[in-house]
Amino acid sequence: MPKNFLNRAHSRPLTKHHKIAVAGVAALGTAALAFSAAPSNADTVTTGAPATTTAVTTQVASSTVLKNVKGTVTDQLAGKNVKLDTFAAQKKAADAAAAKKAAEAKKAAEAAAAKKAAQQRAAQQAATRSTQRLEIQPVAAKTYANNLDGWIRQALAIMKSKGIPGSYNGLHKNIMRESSGNPMAINNWDVNAINGIPSKGLLQVIPPTFSAYHVPGTSWNIYDPVANITAAANYAADKYGSIDNVNSAY
Repeated sequence: MPKNFLNRAHSRPLTKHHKIAVAGVAALGTAALAFSAAPSNADTVTTGAPATTTAVTTQVASSTVLKNVKGTVTDQLAGKNVKLDTFAAQKKAADAAAAKKAAEAKKAAEAAAAKKAAQQRAAQQAATRSTQRLEIQPVAAKTYANNLDGWIRQALAIMKSKGIPGSYNGLHKNIMRESSGNPMAINNWDVNAINGIPSKGLLQVIPPTFSAYHVPGTSWNIYDPVANITAAANYAADKYGSIDNVNSAY
């Protein structure tokens, strides 16, 4: 058999636990050798008390060594347990701190997202209100000159909205023939005057006709230029198809 069956190059270094165990075994071996080297009761010459004292002393020493070895191993294991417990506690605290930090970051991100969404909603609502205000703003009413041209043009706009036919030329020629463009003109000599209902206004309309063909939205004053023109044009459209077809008294 080879003298060295374990090669030094292939032997693994002893760990701290191994060293403690080896020390314990060596101590136990020493104690055992000491105990076996002491003479037993059978082999001891009973010449007096020293032999007994030596045996007791050996046993006490062995017991003390065993206790010391046991205590050393126990202390080492206890120290290891304390270190492991400390490491576990530190890791648990670190994990808790990381989890808390992550939760706080998530909460902050959610708050930022909610704030941004609220700002976007507010901007959209403001834009909607602005659009609505623009939509409901009334269109400025068109103004017309306070003269014959302005009266005819305003009357034509109203006639167009009501579906009453007629043209600028048709209105103008009949106005000039009937009143020469005087909105306060009145006929006090024809048959209507004799009957107590004289013709009045730009197109010389009698009161019953004005009331019957009055156009909604215009004045009820028969002398009002626009009201007089639109009522007369409405009457002419009913009787002749259009004021443009009227070329004489109507």
